[in-house]
Amino acid sequence: MQIQNLLLIAPPILLALTFHEFAHAYVADRLGDDTAKQSGRLSLNPLRHLDPLGTIMIFLVHFGWAKPVPVNPYRLKNPKKDMLWISAAGPLANMALALGSGLLLRILFATGEIPDRTSFMSLLIYVVFMSLQINLALAIFNILPIAPLDGSKILAGLLPDRFGKMFYFMDRYGPFILLGLIIFGSATGVSVLGGIIWPFVKFFSSIFAGI
Repeated sequence: MQIQNLLLIAPPILLALTFHEFAHAYVADRLGDDTAKQSGRLSLNPLRHLDPLGTIMIFLVHFGWAKPVPVNPYRLKNPKKDMLWISAAGPLANMALALGSGLLLRILFATGEIPDRTSFMSLLIYVVFMSLQINLALAIFNILPIAPLDGSKILAGLLPDRFGKMFYFMDRYGPFILLGLIIFGSATGVSVLGGIIWPFVKFFSSIFAGI
């Protein structure tokens, strides 16, 4: 990846990760658990949320993560239902940012101007387009029902308690399954995760931005 492109996509990545984790912390605090707030995670400062390895992985293999927001379910009134909403808050925040990016792209395209590749307008369109793509990819990636992704906790909140053994298995082996899929895709060029995620990214890009 060229240095220029790296510098251009860094702000959308930082924004996407920061709002994702802030949303988790905000909803947890609103539902009665201030653990994240006491840990300094109820913040829009990217440095509070970045995981060094997870950030590097985003640039290298286009999948990554931030530091998980700490949540104490015993401080929630309805742990099962509240954990569902806390988990869903991150992907929903990314979808909101993606929608905002898509609407901004529509406005930029509506000017009718065909920008020069080196112009400020061209760079702005590229950054906003990457914000759209990154936020969609992050939202869809995180709702996959594989621990420790948000989707596993969302699914746990939706299914009856009798499926507890299944979630115990996923909590234990999910990270290895996820890492294996990422390594397999990087080594073979056949990305299972990408095959799942990118069709949805294209679908929502067409809805939000008309592209």
